[in-house]
Amino acid sequence: MDSHDEVVNRPEPSPPNTENAKENPLQRIRHHRLFWKGVILLLILSGISGLLIYNELQSTVYIEDSTITAPVITISPTNAGILEKIYVTEGDTVRRNQELARVNGEAIHSRIAGIITKIEDTPGMMVGTQTPVISMIDTEKLRVIGRIKEDKGLKDIHPGQQARFTVDAFPSEVFYGTVEKVAPIAREGDIVFSISDKRQEQEFEVTVEYYVDAYPDLKPGMSAKIWIIR
Repeated sequence: MDSHDEVVNRPEPSPPNTENAKENPLQRIRHHRLFWKGVILLLILSGISGLLIYNELQSTVYIEDSTITAPVITISPTNAGILEKIYVTEGDTVRRNQELARVNGEAIHSRIAGIITKIEDTPGMMVGTQTPVISMIDTEKLRVIGRIKEDKGLKDIHPGQQARFTVDAFPSEVFYGTVEKVAPIAREGDIVFSISDKRQEQEFEVTVEYYVDAYPDLKPGMSAKIWIIR
């Protein structure tokens, strides 16, 4: 047999196994040397996050229904008469003893520094000594007041405890204060019923004091959330 016959009769090489040559992308990822290290790291981080969340829940009392508020003060004239002039508008910040209005030539002054929240009457109206002419709030007494159900950690809240809170207007910022007082009686008209057993649940107010000058952007009426440190 000559060399030509040897070339002709030589068996053709078998083609490579395409199934083995083309590995599934998911398999390539799983076989990568860093894959399992990444899985282990992810599990460790998940465990740490879960532990931190658990510790947070155990170390704080959370109050979701909270509002920044301050006492409202109404201002009336000392003598009845015609309301002649009002020198302020709603939203104005006033100082102590600032003239706000005049009734029959009598000047009506603010007793405290604060913010005007409402003008009760208009010039030309007859007003009496019990007629609120102007309403304002005492900004020095701004507080965060939360409402908490009696079975949601109320027993663990006491005056003097440290607290932190956020407001919906600035969700990325955290503010700090101290529990000033816990209401000795439940809020009137706020009785709710547990769905499971129709049991009455009372709500109590928790007041958190904070340094007003440190947080000038906090305004009355802002919705807040409180965490009380146990």
